[in-house]
This record gives sequence, structure tokens and C-alpha cells, in this order.
Amino acid sequence: MTTNQYGLDPVLAIDFDQEVERITQRMREILSQDLHRRGFVIAMSGGIDSSVCAALAVKALGPKKVFGLLMPEKDSSSTSGDLGKLLAEHLGIEYTVDNIAAPLEAIGCYQWRDDAIRQVFPEYTTGWKNKIVIAGGIDGQINHYNIVVENPEGERFEEMLPLKAYLTIVAATNHKQRIRKTLEYFHADRLNYAVIGTPNRLEYDQGFFVKNGDGSADIKPISHLYKSQVYAMAKHLGLPDPICNSTPTTDTYSLEQGQDEFYFALPYKKMDIAVWCYNHGKSAAELAEKIDITEEQANFVYQDIKAKRKTTRYLHLEPQMIEKVEL
Repeated sequence: MTTNQYGLDPVLAIDFDQEVERITQRMREILSQDLHRRGFVIAMSGGIDSSVCAALAVKALGPKKVFGLLMPEKDSSSTSGDLGKLLAEHLGIEYTVDNIAAPLEAIGCYQWRDDAIRQVFPEYTTGWKNKIVIAGGIDGQINHYNIVVENPEGERFEEMLPLKAYLTIVAATNHKQRIRKTLEYFHADRLNYAVIGTPNRLEYDQGFFVKNGDGSADIKPISHLYKSQVYAMAKHLGLPDPICNSTPTTDTYSLEQGQDEFYFALPYKKMDIAVWCYNHGKSAAELAEKIDITEEQANFVYQDIKAKRKTTRYLHLEPQMIEKVEL
């Protein structure tokens, strides 16, 4: 794959100075003219998207008008917390650490999840770890999900999840994003700030977010940028190397899990190109040549893009009303 500035494929190359200026100007306009708020609240996972959004917020308003939140729970990796603190200190913003394990425990997040896992692995108990992985899409099959568990001795086991168990696990783990969003809006109300949402274009396009969880926000500054562009933006903004070089993870399950394992048909660099090619009417043959897969696989990827757009349309919908109410 031919690369350009910051290792980007040429089709994704942009003028980063110009883009930073455009985004930060719009952030200021939206904040003052539409939202009527004084600053920004952002949840910082240590991942590339929230890191770039935080940096853009500081560029837009300065560090004193940006408030950061680190919200670990018992399945969070220590790395994400370390990177979140590194970012906050690098940007010079005020932040707080709120561990959300107790409220998650109280509303049954872990219990519902573990009970669902035990439908497949009855022996699953305290000390075991878990994650969900996707299969099928790039092979032309209907996407299905497997549960992977690891016992304290390090032995791993994998089985297909029945639909009911899968839905229960996802519903339970979605509590994590919704509890976090509740805290974000608490601090936003307290400070008269607006909440930043952090999806990139790939995540927004393919519905990789939780409705009324990480999908809820007052402003989404990078939803037009492909994931590869977000990584390049992080380098352009001079963010610390550990953040710029981080691997995209869900940081939701106790076993390490890449986003491509859980949701996308391809690693993000190839998935960016696939969505770009689909958006620009490129043929499956052109996509196949560009990212070094077979034409058959490229067709399957296009089918998967269309299927995810269809099945996640619900996530993008505003509340539906029987009759439009003019305001």
C-alpha cells in the first residue's frame, strides 16, 4: 500500500494544519452559538480518539476550559489508565479518576455477563477472563460471535455464542459506557460545559458505539476523520509516543481485545481504505488490489459494510415522534 504523509495512503492525505484550524474554529462556534456552554468535558481512555479530541479541545479553548475524566472498572487495563494520566498531564488539564466498578457491580453488569458466559462454559467463575470475537464477515458468512475464556492456569477455550447469551453479554457490558456517560454529564452540568464524543469516521459509519453511552455527546469533533487520519493527527499534534503508537482496543473485556477482533472485518488501516473505496464507488477489484486481498474477499467486505450500516441505523436515529413538534 503506497503511503503518504504520516504513513497515510494518498487517498486519506489531508493538510493537517488546515484541518486543525477548521475543527477548532467550529468547536468554538458550536460551543458558543449552539450549545451556549463554557468549556468541554471529555472521557479519556488513553486511546487515540479521545486523546486527539482532548488535544483539539485544548487547542480550541486552552487547558483551563477542558475537564478530563478517567473512569476505570475492574476489567480495564492498567495501560489505559496510565495513558489517560499521561495525556492529561501532557495537555495540562484538570482531571479526575472515578472508578466505576462499584456502580457496575450494584446494577448487575458483571453478574449478568458471567451468568450468560456460564450458558456456554458452566465452569466459568471468579479468576477467569473473557472476551468476545467476531467471525464470518470476510469469508462471506453471516457474522457470528464466539466467546473466548481463559482459566487461571492460562488455558483458553472458544465456543460460538448462542444469540440470547451474546445479546445479554453485550447488554451487560454496555452498562460500562452508559455509566461513564452519566458521570460525563454530571460534570458537564456542574461546570456548564459540553460533552465531547470521540468516534472516528470508521466507528461512526459502522455503528461501533453504544446508544446513550459513548454514542451520546454534544459535539463529535472527529467523526469525519478516518482512524488512520486520527493516528496521523495525534502525531501532528505532538502527543506522547505511547499514545501515538497504541493499538486500538475495546478495553471492555478482561482479555486483551482488538477492535478488529470484536467488530470490524479488517484491521483499521485496511478497513479505512475499504470504507473510503465503498464511499467513492470503487469496485471490489480496485479495493482488492489496493489492500492486497482477493476480489471475492473484497466483495464480502463491501457486503459487511452495507450490513453493518443497515443493522446499526437504529443507533443513529433520534427519538421518533408521532407528530413533528415545531419549536
